[in-house]
Amino acid sequence: MSKTITHEFFKGFWEVLPPFRLVLGLCPTLAVTTSVENGLGMGLATTFVLLFSNIIISSIKKIIPKKVRIASYIVVIATFVVIVELLMKAYFFAISQKLGLFIPLIVVNCIILGRAEAFASKNPVYLSAADGLGIGLGFTMSLFLVSAIREILGSGAFFGMSVMWESFEPFAFMVKAPGAFICLGMLLAIINLVPKKTA
Repeated sequence: MSKTITHEFFKGFWEVLPPFRLVLGLCPTLAVTTSVENGLGMGLATTFVLLFSNIIISSIKKIIPKKVRIASYIVVIATFVVIVELLMKAYFFAISQKLGLFIPLIVVNCIILGRAEAFASKNPVYLSAADGLGIGLGFTMSLFLVSAIREILGSGAFFGMSVMWESFEPFAFMVKAPGAFICLGMLLAIINLVPKKTA
């Protein structure tokens, strides 16, 4: 049992690492990764929704009629998105303001609906929780990586603090849309050179 839980948790860090392996969740990856603070905020909000929606969907999967399962999943996901949005506005207002519309848009994030349909609806609660947490933290790690590269190269800062030498000229395009595509494309190329299973 523990080996299975371990596998379901750790697969989200490499084997099915979003957005680099699943190639899902690209909209927030491109849009909110102008700073590490934004990337971590979006990643952790998504992890919260993914974890709890997986748990609830796995718990009630037997009572959801097949004809309305997708609509039911969206209702569950939307409930947790509202909860995380209210929590962020109450306790992390500055990040909430920066992320803006992208927090409500977690409802239509393909990663969350995909895990609900492909995994939580077919597996027990403990495995669904491990899957949700692992995929969510893998997504957070991906956003952190992209946002760190973009913030350092695009503004010479990390978490808003200057980290580059005095004469460094920031690559301003890195914190704009073209920089997001270039950074994501380069990372996709590098990561996909390595096999999914290294063992």
